[in-house]
Amino acid sequence: MGNMKLFTVGPVEMYPETLAIRNLQIPYFRTDEFSKLMLENAAMLKELIGTNNDSKCAFITGSGSAAMEAVVSNCFGKSDKLLIINGGSFGERFVKICQIYNISYDEVRLNFGETLTNEKLSLFFDNKYTALLVNIDETSTGQLYDIHLLQDFCQKKKMKLVVDAISSFLSDFYEMDKMNIDCSIISSQKALALAPGLSMIVMNNTFYHEKVENREPVNLYLNIKEHVKNMERGQTPNTPAVGICFELHQRLMEIRKMGVENHVMMIHQRAEYFREKARLIGLSIPTYPLSNTLTPIIFDKGNAKEICNILVNEYNLMVTPNGGALADTVLRVGHIGNLKIEDFDLLLDKMKELI
Repeated sequence: MGNMKLFTVGPVEMYPETLAIRNLQIPYFRTDEFSKLMLENAAMLKELIGTNNDSKCAFITGSGSAAMEAVVSNCFGKSDKLLIINGGSFGERFVKICQIYNISYDEVRLNFGETLTNEKLSLFFDNKYTALLVNIDETSTGQLYDIHLLQDFCQKKKMKLVVDAISSFLSDFYEMDKMNIDCSIISSQKALALAPGLSMIVMNNTFYHEKVENREPVNLYLNIKEHVKNMERGQTPNTPAVGICFELHQRLMEIRKMGVENHVMMIHQRAEYFREKARLIGLSIPTYPLSNTLTPIIFDKGNAKEICNILVNEYNLMVTPNGGALADTVLRVGHIGNLKIEDFDLLLDKMKELI
């Protein structure tokens, strides 16, 4: 696996500086030094995600799904009704979490290839909801939903807006407060290009006070209130992913120095370059709005899995296979992490030979 080039959507090709940090002995963490690092992480994260420094930040040791579960279970209950945009396996994950915690919901269901439109959303306008939950980039399809459409809908209906930005943050334009997003969920292994295992929940003050602060806990490990309380002193209630917290500090400083807009533009340029060349060699790409994070490629012959296996086994090029109903017809090429234009040229050359 050492020479494998990752065109995946998490984990991704990591930067040398991150790999150097991964090589270091992990220190003990109940110290003033670690607290200082975590408070700096929280401040930088809030700045880069575009929210007020008074917003609350919780660091969850777990993949993005742990943070999704933490938000749904800690913020909503039997008296709530949620509206979920379900256009793929990650929208479906929000649905499953609601089912497990017995939280009432409706779904805006989108089949593969369908775009989220105002017409589809307006069918639910007359119903009463507490909040809308959306994976703003539905990672299984690459569709980037229109945040302004969702923001407008929630503002008119006085609903909270909860956004899983796990595969969109730092790839697509994202400004939490300007977009009236109440709660954002992000994770370490996407555009941050860190090891998997650390997720972050960022909530504005109003959302935290109304939906979390006075609610009785329904779980222990995923208790957001305990995480927020501990973060006041730069700590977490349980042992955090200490090594990834150090990786995060280095990457946040790097991205801050580069500028979020420049980082997003870099990913955008890679995505546009790949898509233009992919179409020229005859690859089929969906017509719905796409996130910069990844490009889904459609194989009508049903040989997506086969092509994915050849790329891995013969050329050490790892693209992202799809699961479920799309396993044979769609594979995804990621544009995040430590990749260069010549990496995409190599991938395109090999794909051209296989189609």
